[in-house]
Amino acid sequence: MWTRAELKTRAKGVMKLYYWKMFFVSFVLLLVGGREGSGGSGSSNSNTGKAVEPISPELAEFMIKIAVIVASLFVVFLLLRIFIGFVLEVGGRKFFVRAAEGECNMFYLGHYFKEGRYPGIVGTMVLRGIYIFLWTLLLIIPGIIKSYAYRMVPYILADNPDIGASRAIELSNRMTDGEKWDMFVLDLSFIGWYLLGLIALGIGVLFVMPYEDATKAELYLVLREKAVNRGYTTLDELNLVQAIEYE
Repeated sequence: MWTRAELKTRAKGVMKLYYWKMFFVSFVLLLVGGREGSGGSGSSNSNTGKAVEPISPELAEFMIKIAVIVASLFVVFLLLRIFIGFVLEVGGRKFFVRAAEGECNMFYLGHYFKEGRYPGIVGTMVLRGIYIFLWTLLLIIPGIIKSYAYRMVPYILADNPDIGASRAIELSNRMTDGEKWDMFVLDLSFIGWYLLGLIALGIGVLFVMPYEDATKAELYLVLREKAVNRGYTTLDELNLVQAIEYE
């Protein structure tokens, strides 16, 4: 059984050693969309009883151009997220896990662009995203629950990029079984830090990110150990035997 206090204490210990390297990796993950988070807003406006003025051709043309530009930017970001961001995200998770284990090597951030590993990582992360999207179409709550169920997928890929999409998703499901509520509360525990960061002209938020990423790496280590002990996976499947021998 893990507690938030234990995870955060260990994360703080790692940050004392490698903070600025961790800051850089967290910032890269932010740029490529590799950080968990959600948000949204909506509004409506009713003009019942008022005549609707026709839109001039010039305004309509301007609105179409804006819509095309926004759509194009979204497509570009989506492609960058898929073909670059996913791989950097897995590499970033590898960096934080290895830092928690005492090895801080910036090489891990781009480690998985190697030939033979890239397609499997991209395919698995795309499938994970599709699953979460489809669950969200049903209702928001199931989508949120599944986002927690699949949260360990990047970490699992960081250990074994050749594990396969179905197996990575299955294993993440088993790792997070019975843990989702505590994971949700762990996320909530960082809200106060982010609010303080916003007060500091918003820049302070950037300095909180390594703390959150380091804590979640500590969580993965706990869930990974539990999964091995319960027979959900093996050291060999996660390439941990090779890592132990290398050390």
